[in-house]
Amino acid sequence: MQTLNIDSPQQSINDVKVGEDVKIYKFVNLYGCTIGNGSKIGTFVEIQRGASVGENCKISSHTFVCEGVHIGNGVFVGHNVSFINDMYPRAINEDGSMQTDEDWEMVETKIGDRVSIGTSATILGGIKIGKNAIIGAGSVVTKDVPENAVVAGNPAKVIRLL
Repeated sequence: MQTLNIDSPQQSINDVKVGEDVKIYKFVNLYGCTIGNGSKIGTFVEIQRGASVGENCKISSHTFVCEGVHIGNGVFVGHNVSFINDMYPRAINEDGSMQTDEDWEMVETKIGDRVSIGTSATILGGIKIGKNAIIGAGSVVTKDVPENAVVAGNPAKVIRLL
């Protein structure tokens, strides 16, 4: 694995560990994350520090992968997918002061191998999505998804098993 550092008008890539044959398109913001061999990162994607993307994944454009999200191997993430890592987000504390990193608790999210996440899905923090699961477009995933399940809706519910 190599470490990339690129700062240009089209890309901001800092301290990113990247495997072989990784394709990173223009207009991305990556920092402190890990991307496995053969993965593709689309335009206008942000992947934050401490997040990881496995091997042979496709992360489509306009997707946000926050700190604490761990994506397995062979995962497809559709356009405009958002992951959440804070169950109770706030801008300020009770006293009116701006919150800092010490004022919130990050919760991790784990995406199993060969998962497919449809366009505009939202994955809440602390969720585990089992291998081979399919998340329908526009779904809001509020609880764990079993292996080989197809889920859809808001909140996402199991439609069938594969």
